[in-house]
Amino acid sequence: MLQPPPIVLSFAANDPTGGAGLQADLLTVASLGCHPLSIMTAITKQDTTGVDDMLPLDPEWVEDQARMVLEDMPVHAFKIGLLGSVEIIATIAEIVSDYPAIPLVMDPVLTSGRGDELANEEMIDAMRELLLPQVTILTPNSLEARHLTLQDNDSSKTKLDLHLCARRLLDMGCEYILITGTHENTTQVTNTLFTAEGIVRTDHWQRLEHTYHGSGCTLAAAIAACLANGLSVSDSVIEAQDYTWQTLQAGFRPGMGQHIPNRLFWAKFDEQCTTDEKSPHSD
Repeated sequence: MLQPPPIVLSFAANDPTGGAGLQADLLTVASLGCHPLSIMTAITKQDTTGVDDMLPLDPEWVEDQARMVLEDMPVHAFKIGLLGSVEIIATIAEIVSDYPAIPLVMDPVLTSGRGDELANEEMIDAMRELLLPQVTILTPNSLEARHLTLQDNDSSKTKLDLHLCARRLLDMGCEYILITGTHENTTQVTNTLFTAEGIVRTDHWQRLEHTYHGSGCTLAAAIAACLANGLSVSDSVIEAQDYTWQTLQAGFRPGMGQHIPNRLFWAKFDEQCTTDEKSPHSD
């Protein structure tokens, strides 16, 4: 009998464009050799230009979806994306607390690429209190890192230092923080992995010309898949970044908005995706 592939369970919202959310997680996890389980947290109305509306599911439905598959199949990694409500956050926090040995990757989805609000301050407080203490690796972009760590005594106009943001997030209980630099005004995209001991690695990637719908989902799901495949956190981060960069480099624009990562880029080899071109410079 063939050994089944590692299993990754994703909590996220439905995205009818296939660019982000559960659809992005499914494609990414499968592309990296794992079997995806999908627990829907919300239904969205959106296209490639932005999110029009969101309908969170009943928390009991979220819990029942997860409990049934968890009692049936062994899960090797959790991935969390858009959550939908405070009640759903509390429900998921309770579920994952029953499986402390399973690594948990969280992409803190606060807004859409257009800036549509997807998490209010009450939800962000619930994330900080209930989920972050259980997170193996958190993958905020720089805007999310600053939003999650802004304190009352910080000026709202202050652009918080990302090292300070990482320290604050680690103090909330996260084991690792990967802050991505897509939104920073830099020539290259710089992503930095932190632990309580300091910087684990810094990777620099060629900045591509387009904007992408679902890049954060892809990166977090790829890290979860690599962890499920048995890699260390540091190795998972570099492998997932490499995979994500290639999906973006091979991305396409199916609609009138952002480009979508091509998670199956390897199915049609592009001679431009050479090893030398995609290799990052690490500090």
